[in-house]
Amino acid sequence: QVQLVESGGGLVQPGGSLRLSCVASGFPFRWYAMSWYRQAPRKERELVAHISSTGGVTNYEDSVKGRFTISRDNAKKTVYLQMNNLKPEDTAVYHCKARTPSGDYWGQGTQVTVSS
Repeated sequence: QVQLVESGGGLVQPGGSLRLSCVASGFPFRWYAMSWYRQAPRKERELVAHISSTGGVTNYEDSVKGRFTISRDNAKKTVYLQMNNLKPEDTAVYHCKARTPSGDYWGQGTQVTVSS
């Protein structure tokens, strides 16, 4: 049974930092690319960052380039999203996603709120 469990969200002031984690189980984590998405109220879910199975290739949505860093630890079956210089427009529920041959799997999400 595939499970993805996110953590690390919370309330932070503008300019602050958070690190999100997503722990995977139930599938061979090291074989598959992973992604972070976010969904803000009244907006569609959008791709934030993507990382290849080995971690050698990463891609970012334009608004987070230079502020967010995606990484993974295949031994710990965990993907991370380091978020720096957070802005109010980063407020959203953040989800990790695994794309496998049997389908896409999503975590339940973790809330990030950026507010003074």
